[in-house]
Amino acid sequence: MKPSAQEFLAQEHKAITIIGMSGVGKTTLANKLPYSDWFHYSGDYRIGSHYLDEPIMDNIKVKAMQIPFLRDLLRSDSIYLGNNITIHNLEPVSTFLGKLGNPEQGGLLPDKFKQRQELHRQAEIKAMLDVPAFKQKAWEIYQYPHFINDVGGSICEVATTEVLEVLAKHTVILFLKSDKLMEQELMRRAEENPKPYYYQPKFLDEQIEIFLQSYNLSGPERINPDEFSRWIFPRLLEHRKPLYQNIADKYGYTLNAAEIVDIENEQELMNWIAEILDS
Repeated sequence: MKPSAQEFLAQEHKAITIIGMSGVGKTTLANKLPYSDWFHYSGDYRIGSHYLDEPIMDNIKVKAMQIPFLRDLLRSDSIYLGNNITIHNLEPVSTFLGKLGNPEQGGLLPDKFKQRQELHRQAEIKAMLDVPAFKQKAWEIYQYPHFINDVGGSICEVATTEVLEVLAKHTVILFLKSDKLMEQELMRRAEENPKPYYYQPKFLDEQIEIFLQSYNLSGPERINPDEFSRWIFPRLLEHRKPLYQNIADKYGYTLNAAEIVDIENEQELMNWIAEILDS
């Protein structure tokens, strides 16, 4: 959907998709839109609450069964465990995805790590293909006039042509592009708090080999999970930048993420988007 600025502002039911690196301001932008009028669809929440709910719970149960006290209670059905994921707390998804490296340091060996990466890839694709149905539900069931799709940072890695065409048909795709200063902040955060990420298989294999050679390690089982996550993030950032830009160039528009701080309300945001549409 590539409307003119005038067409976009006149739409009775606006729908937008926000893409960009995690931490670049997608959720900040979404929060400038009133929840009373905008249905906020979170791809990561859909992944964790629906498509990966069972694998996430299986992983939690495996961990719980390693504790004798909890094991006995679970086996006797005296307690149950639940996935308490919310739109504002997506930790169960990150915990399931995990980090590559030494299992004794909380990491996953390549086979299990890649298996979870593939499950996440499939789940994210399905969650994005659900967008048209949820857009329709937003109006017909819940009577929200507008719809925003807040997408996980890995969309540029997993999105197929089918996914991008569906999103472009039903929403206006907006890429929040980070500048150098923001990229430095993203790298600082990744250094302080290394997180799990999705990686394209070819990219991951190449980076594992470089890391092992650089640190003279005999194999992935010797990798410190947090150190690898810190090390790979700047490379992941550079890897994703052209992928995002290609999506924006073909299917949507590019916005300067640094300008979000100057937007104070819904009307200013709509005007800002309209300026981009006509530029």
